[in-house]
Amino acid sequence: MQNPYHRPDHPGGPYPPPPFPQPQEPGVGRRTGRRRLAAAICALTALAVAAAATGVVLGVRENRERASAAAAASAADPTRPLVAGWKTVLNPKHGTAFDVPPGWEVLEPQVFSGYADDKDPENLLIGHTAPAFYKSQWCSIDANGDGQVTDVRLASTGTKGAGGAKDPADIAVKEAPTWVYAVYTQPDKSVVTADKPVEYTTKSGLRGSYVRARSSGARRTDRCAGDGQAVVFGFKNSRGDLVSWDFYGRTGVPGAVDDALIMRILSTVRLAGDPKDPGTGP
Repeated sequence: MQNPYHRPDHPGGPYPPPPFPQPQEPGVGRRTGRRRLAAAICALTALAVAAAATGVVLGVRENRERASAAAAASAADPTRPLVAGWKTVLNPKHGTAFDVPPGWEVLEPQVFSGYADDKDPENLLIGHTAPAFYKSQWCSIDANGDGQVTDVRLASTGTKGAGGAKDPADIAVKEAPTWVYAVYTQPDKSVVTADKPVEYTTKSGLRGSYVRARSSGARRTDRCAGDGQAVVFGFKNSRGDLVSWDFYGRTGVPGAVDDALIMRILSTVRLAGDPKDPGTGP
């Protein structure tokens, strides 16, 4: 793994974010209260199978058939989750959908969630719309001792536009380490590393590439701070615009979202009609 911030083709710092609209209403920060969250107001259930070999084969076949049927149903109705009992997250702006487990909080499609530069709160580093939060009050802290409590979520996922990217792999390469830096390691870029892009096809047949980035040794500025990871999947929507699905979450803590669940959520990413935006912005 290499440090994406020290590559010759990206000197001097993290990937510059695409143009975002200025937040209409400032929110709370991530850990110290200085990082501001911008908000625009705007599985299949496992089958019980017998121990006999014939029973196992039948169970696996039935499970695959049900998964295939769910994918076909979702193609016709993207609001229907691919995983029984999960929630569907729709983003009409980009014409996308994906599913999250029932314990996740799904926000309205027009809600924007992003992270700004600690040193310059007007400089938005990265963000996405139609987010889903996991344990939005996982950790709370009054960082400045002024009585204003900051709630820190354990994980989040959403989708965003990727104007300026060359292709789906380029999106993932640039955005995954930027999420980790923006959310967990500011101002230290040296502790962020990323894997090479991996080609991937979701259950619905949507093709793209994903990159996983992580931090190791992020400063513990308070009891909520620590290392995290991000997974970004780049793809094209029905109009041919480059779009990304993004996940970020804490690592090394009890209850952290594991890799298997991240990939299961990613597997549900799909197209959901024609996008409603002009093809720019988050």
